[in-house]
Amino acid sequence: MDQDLQQCQNCDYQLKADFEFCPNCGQKVNEKLTLKVLFYNTVSNYFSVDARFLKSFLPLVFKPGFLPTKFIEGKRSRYLHPAQLYLFISVVFFFILSLSTNSQPEKINQELLRTKSSEKASVLQDSIEAKQLDSVDRAEAKAFLKNNKWLGSVPEQKIDSILADPNVNKNDISFGFDELKLDSLIAANASDKEIFKAMEMNDDAGWLKRKFYGQILKFYKSRDGGSILKVIYDKIPIALFFLLPLFALLLKLFYSKKGNYTHHLVFSFYYFSFLFLIFSIIFGINLIWNVSGWLDFLLLFSAFVYFLIALKRFYHQGWFVSFFKANVISFLFLVFILPATATILFVYAFLFY
Repeated sequence: MDQDLQQCQNCDYQLKADFEFCPNCGQKVNEKLTLKVLFYNTVSNYFSVDARFLKSFLPLVFKPGFLPTKFIEGKRSRYLHPAQLYLFISVVFFFILSLSTNSQPEKINQELLRTKSSEKASVLQDSIEAKQLDSVDRAEAKAFLKNNKWLGSVPEQKIDSILADPNVNKNDISFGFDELKLDSLIAANASDKEIFKAMEMNDDAGWLKRKFYGQILKFYKSRDGGSILKVIYDKIPIALFFLLPLFALLLKLFYSKKGNYTHHLVFSFYYFSFLFLIFSIIFGINLIWNVSGWLDFLLLFSAFVYFLIALKRFYHQGWFVSFFKANVISFLFLVFILPATATILFVYAFLFY
């Protein structure tokens, strides 16, 4: 090999000895592996924390609609890719969210167990009082009917049968079934079939209904609402994976002549990155100290203002049209798409926690 040439360790390309970087693959020549190099390569490869991130972060915050516009125009090497920016900020958000909510499952379980104990005591007390009042009320009713024969001739045996009707003054149960009876069956180690029958499940119930009743029984026994909440938190990234394309679809419906679906998806990536940044600030501040609700409201309101300005700049329409579409899109997303996704997420968490 020529003494004035050296070989790239990555791609074996022949390059001059004074080259610091390989012109073929871009790797630094003869770079020693240190902890600093290892850490930087890991971060830069997965999150692209380099000059492009710094060039992208400030426009993301202070120039709504700027980054998607430049990306569509073809300036894609100067700024961070929308999916990479979304990934990096979302990882930061979920890290802060985990710090803010890591104690919530345990608190919920403690509250549910406390509520269960107080409910049992209340039901027992109500049952005792009901039996005491029941004997007095029935005696008074029986005496009233006997002393008022002018109301009609009612045989004494008929009076007793009417007043002994178990459906008279029947207590309502919050779970939809007799909890005391269910507790006795559970204490007696009754089979699931007997317990489900006490819960008024039909014998011909399908798989989904049986699964639902099984989870109700599981929750009734353990009051483990914390596990449900944990599943919900774990599945939020997957839910957002579907929410972002749906949001882009809404944009496509309202701006059908303003580019193809990919253009709206680019806009959505950058806007959701900004939303994650706002929520990271909100959860981060409340993690350190509890602030008044007006600050949270102000930050959330800024997300709408940002959305309005971004729509105007990216789609090049007037303020009135942009304001109208921003309100309608936000309404449809918050009232229909987001609640539907949250409901599906909760049902999934309940069925598989």
